[in-house]
Amino acid sequence: MTIAYDVLIIGSGAAGLTAALALAEHKRVLVLAKGSLTGGSTAWAQGGIAAVLDTGDTFENHVRDTMVAGAGLNDRETVEFVIERAPDSIDRLCELGVPFNRDADDLHLTREGGHSHRRIVHVDDATGWAVQEALLKAAEANPNITMLPGQTCVDLITSRNAEKFSAEGRVWGAYALDEASGKVEAHIARATVLAAGGAGRVYQFSTSPRGATGDGIAMAWRAGARMSNMEMMQFHPTCLYNLEVKNFLITEAVRGEGGHLLHPETGHRFMADYDPERMELAPRDVVARAIDDQIKRYGLDYVHLDISHQPAEFVREHFPTIDEKLSGLGIDMTKEPIPVVPAQHYTCGGVIVGLDAATDLPGLWAAGECTESGLHGANRLASNSLLECFVYGEAAAKDILERWDELPQPPAIKGWDESRVTDSDEEVVIKQNWTEIRRFMWNYVGIVRTTKRLERARNRLRMLGQEIEDYYGSFRVTTDLIELRNLHQAAVLIVESALERHESRGLHYTLDYPETDEVARDTVLVP
Repeated sequence: MTIAYDVLIIGSGAAGLTAALALAEHKRVLVLAKGSLTGGSTAWAQGGIAAVLDTGDTFENHVRDTMVAGAGLNDRETVEFVIERAPDSIDRLCELGVPFNRDADDLHLTREGGHSHRRIVHVDDATGWAVQEALLKAAEANPNITMLPGQTCVDLITSRNAEKFSAEGRVWGAYALDEASGKVEAHIARATVLAAGGAGRVYQFSTSPRGATGDGIAMAWRAGARMSNMEMMQFHPTCLYNLEVKNFLITEAVRGEGGHLLHPETGHRFMADYDPERMELAPRDVVARAIDDQIKRYGLDYVHLDISHQPAEFVREHFPTIDEKLSGLGIDMTKEPIPVVPAQHYTCGGVIVGLDAATDLPGLWAAGECTESGLHGANRLASNSLLECFVYGEAAAKDILERWDELPQPPAIKGWDESRVTDSDEEVVIKQNWTEIRRFMWNYVGIVRTTKRLERARNRLRMLGQEIEDYYGSFRVTTDLIELRNLHQAAVLIVESALERHESRGLHYTLDYPETDEVARDTVLVP
């Protein structure tokens, strides 16, 4: 079945729904979500949204903090563009009913690592869920927005797979697998917005949701879009270490409100040995490498994050979600330290976009974690990610509406052809390859890298790539197969980008090139 809308949006998180709400004032919008409408990374964001709202703070302070965290690889024009629009984004969220914490009439501001001032607007320690809920409620109430959960996108529809060909490589929508029926449908539109999230599940340990398999990045690459800085993969310093519970994040704000990182056996506050001035408030890459060094140097399973020196009521009031979760596991964070390890947390590189959120491909815009806008550089500053989603979701909508009359009507589009494939009789192959990729990416392309490790990862990916493509060409697509194909493509881009960068900068730290070049340069991959 083929359905035509004005605009197709792939992803139902903060970026996708922000774009949908802005577009729906004038256009018919279709939003596709893999799995549930709340299954993306937005709902998982504990921390908050960075915005200059206090009279003692300035845009320039926020710009400087972002550039310092990004190790100078950021695009200053982009950084200013996003930060100057933060207060308006917060105002719109307030209008949508997001119940931000307040001090009397003012919004309560907390502080996180890398920030020189208190500027994090939050809803307790579950900001992302509150934002997701408010955006979803507004979208569901809008008659011009149709939302389809359970849709796994296979590939973008381009002029190469349309009935009528053009020379411009234009995007006309996407083919998507309906997870319930098992059928692939073509969703056609004059404009398409990629808001499909990051590629965190490339790694064995990740705070990203199960569906963060680099779908948007891989689809855009196959369609012909350039990628930038894919080697800049952020590892969150503090993920709960617990064999029963995987991927539970302990927010940056715990350190922002006075939490100490300690050696679990000696009690030594070790950040003084790595960054004596900023200590636990150093940027994430510094803290993650310090924890990684402690674990490897002393043969530890984890380190301790301790905020028990703060009043118990203060801790419970600021971190109710974390406190409740830990209490269920027998950990009282008001009285004892929390065992933590680093885990993959955010994809800083991705599809190259301009200030208008437009990609290289006509008809395709992108926003959020699947993009490289120039905001994050070599390391994302805490709580800038949701902000980027709002600003670039708005930017995409604005540019699409302004250029609407220039956008051609879609041509006739081929239906999905599965006449030469059969149902798989070897699902174990998918699970095996998925597990293998995630394990060697963690071991070879993790927090600390070497050229030899990267080359080993590249060789393994080349061998698996042929196996995956043979499998993809022989059997009907499933969500697991689509995700494996995308996961592999994202891993290839990360490894190739890492091999291209002959320096250590921000999140990319290699023992073979420990120095940082004087001039910061983007790593750009061209299909």
